[in-house]
Amino acid sequence: MKLSRVFALLLGSAFSLGLVAACSAAEDDDPDKLNLVTSISPITSLAENIGGTKVEIFGLVPEGSNSHTYEPPVSDVRRIADADLIIVNGLDLEDPIIRLAEANKKSGVKIVELGNATITEAEYRFDFSFPASGGRPNPHLWPNPLMALAYAEIIRDNLVELDPANQSYYDDNFAELKARLVALDQAIEEAVNSIPAQNRRLLTYHDSWAYFAARYGMSIIGAVQPSDFSEPSPRAITQIIDQIRAEGVPAIFGSEVFPSPVLEQIARETGAIFVDKLRDDNLPGEPGDELHSYLGLMVENIRNMVPALGGDASSVDSIATGLVFSDGPSGAIYPQ
Repeated sequence: MKLSRVFALLLGSAFSLGLVAACSAAEDDDPDKLNLVTSISPITSLAENIGGTKVEIFGLVPEGSNSHTYEPPVSDVRRIADADLIIVNGLDLEDPIIRLAEANKKSGVKIVELGNATITEAEYRFDFSFPASGGRPNPHLWPNPLMALAYAEIIRDNLVELDPANQSYYDDNFAELKARLVALDQAIEEAVNSIPAQNRRLLTYHDSWAYFAARYGMSIIGAVQPSDFSEPSPRAITQIIDQIRAEGVPAIFGSEVFPSPVLEQIARETGAIFVDKLRDDNLPGEPGDELHSYLGLMVENIRNMVPALGGDASSVDSIATGLVFSDGPSGAIYPQ
């Protein structure tokens, strides 16, 4: 459904029907807890770990969806209207969600755009999928764990602002999460350093790794998916094949969310290993699994990426990926 149609429904008679349809999803909200709405799953996971048992969280973007093109249904209006805080990545990743939130949130409720608060315009990165000519920077900050840590700190600060009585609880959860993120950063650095220097290059389907590569001294040599999220042209494919052969790239990486027969073809013609397991916003496993977290996401990415490039990923095996709190069940919902 086009975004204009969604707004037409909201403004017309279907608005009341949309609210009724969503009522049952929100009936179980606990009035004693903060009600958070988030966008993509990595952000939901960071908020879940910091908020613990003091919050209820609903992630708007179903796992396995394309977060760049996802348009929320009318049924999400009630979730947004009931939210005490709305947390998104920003940097033009979730524009339809932000527009819907601005039109339907309660007065005074903040929409926190984590990416915009983490880097300045001078730090924007542009690449094949996000060219400077388009004016939209690469929004995938979170694969860099130190930027994810900045996200977590912003989330913590906003929860404390809304609920100062539980500041010590949020601070404790943040401290444990910070320790794990710092350990993750060090483990990834060790793993990447084990890759032969000439192999520390990434060719992926989707340009999700710009800020990751900058952190760990890797080079992004290209991405297959054009900026309009279509399939690449035959000419572009030929250029990629020639580049892989010329540079001796040992492995190319596909995505869990963006299946690509084109990458399989490129791998066959070049002899490169094809790894179609990288994820950027689709957490591994199912909700409730130990690996279904931001930390699990990055651990699994390293386990898939580093050995294919000739390195050793065992340094990430010691990273705890489960929830940082143990005082009760999570109140986070990850739509599938």
